[in-house]
Amino acid sequence: MADTQQVDEQATEQVDDGKQAARAERKAAKLAKEIGAFVREHGGAEGQVAHLGQKGARIVLVGEDGGWGDLVAPTHAIALSAVEKAGITVHEDFDGDFAAKVRTGPYEWTRMAGIQIGGPKNA
Repeated sequence: MADTQQVDEQATEQVDDGKQAARAERKAAKLAKEIGAFVREHGGAEGQVAHLGQKGARIVLVGEDGGWGDLVAPTHAIALSAVEKAGITVHEDFDGDFAAKVRTGPYEWTRMAGIQIGGPKNA
């Protein structure tokens, strides 16, 4: 009886692992589709994957036109799978050369710096 129960538990764990793998694959495919849309809109893109702790990972995208955006994946592995599926160049760090490609506008300047130094507030 105990052997049967152990086999049943192992089979259940394998099914659960399979479901989790399938969910992860679907999430990576959805993120890759969103990355692809960003790439088309901005004439190409490069990215960087950053850990967010238990929250997952952040995929930062920088377009060829300087536009930027980000996506959040539930795990670092899913984020890496998504950028691989999308076929973009991935940087290890958000270093000077990569960061220099980002073009910011008035909103970003007032939001990131203006609030702290007494600049105009964003509504």
